[in-house]
Amino acid sequence: MATVTERTAGRLAYAMGHAARVGWFLGQYALAARLGGTRPDPQARPPGPFPSTAEVLADLRGLLERDWRNIEAGLYRMPHDLVGNPRRLLADAARFLRDVPEVQRRRRSGGNAEVFRAPLPGSEKLPRYYRQNFHFQTDGYLSDRSARLYDHQVEVLFGGGADAMRRQVLVPLAEHLRGRPVRDLRLLDVAAGTGRFLTFVKDNWPRLDVTALDLSAPYLAQARRTLSPWSRHHAVQAPAEAMPFPDASFDVVTCIFLLHELPQAVRARAAAEMARVLKPGGLLVVMDSLQTGDKPRFDALLRLFPVAFHEPYYGDYVARDVAPLFTAQGLEEERRDLAFMSKLVAFRRSAAPVAGP
Repeated sequence: MATVTERTAGRLAYAMGHAARVGWFLGQYALAARLGGTRPDPQARPPGPFPSTAEVLADLRGLLERDWRNIEAGLYRMPHDLVGNPRRLLADAARFLRDVPEVQRRRRSGGNAEVFRAPLPGSEKLPRYYRQNFHFQTDGYLSDRSARLYDHQVEVLFGGGADAMRRQVLVPLAEHLRGRPVRDLRLLDVAAGTGRFLTFVKDNWPRLDVTALDLSAPYLAQARRTLSPWSRHHAVQAPAEAMPFPDASFDVVTCIFLLHELPQAVRARAAAEMARVLKPGGLLVVMDSLQTGDKPRFDALLRLFPVAFHEPYYGDYVARDVAPLFTAQGLEEERRDLAFMSKLVAFRRSAAPVAGP
């Protein structure tokens, strides 16, 4: 058990690390806005009250305080890279800011289908809904350049709070894994992207077998590099709505920030697939955007997001509670939580009934 001195030192390290992190990413958000990279057309601003900057920052502070409490309680470890390599941070910031004018050009022109009209190598057979310049970013999700920038862009968008939101998924995961033979269990991360969330999983449960599933070959290549310090990890390129796994293949399924990027019908099929591959007694944890009514003061901000950052299916997503997608597949909701700009919902598949004599 940690001593008082060790806990104080840990809290100080966390506070200083996140103060630097939030300042770094919020500074880039402000600079990008000044350069014209995050402001939509004022005419497109939806009606309704918007949260003040102070309210948003207070919500972010609440997230970070929760993150620290979870660490202090032993639910998961201090982030292994709370403050990243300075050279990498500077290089990523330079790449991000160089792309800001291109993002603004697409925002002004409605240029959200460049990767469809001029397909990148290997993308021609991917689903049409996926071949878009999501967030108006260069190459959509379909290039090595995009894969190198993605995690940095998301942290800028959330003011340095993206990783802390992802780590909230570790809480139900820690409770589910406690006392279980981790080396015998399998976890699937659906739409794993660059594998960022899985680094937190492996940092806490290095013997857990994990599979990253994603549609983007470049992002999966980045995930392999990201997870290279650990063993027992796999990468599979496939759509969430048609997974190449047998029924009841995984003890845990996680899905972070995918559902709002799927058309309604595809979203339902993806939910059915996640339920299908989950073992009896297994845990499924979904984290995605807040939805309308979760935090009423944020509702107008949710309506603004798909205008400022190309998200064609977001409006439909936020209007429909996510839980029925999974309870319709026989899963039972057992946890719901809000964390800054995200909502976490955890589900359980009932254990198989015991056979009679």
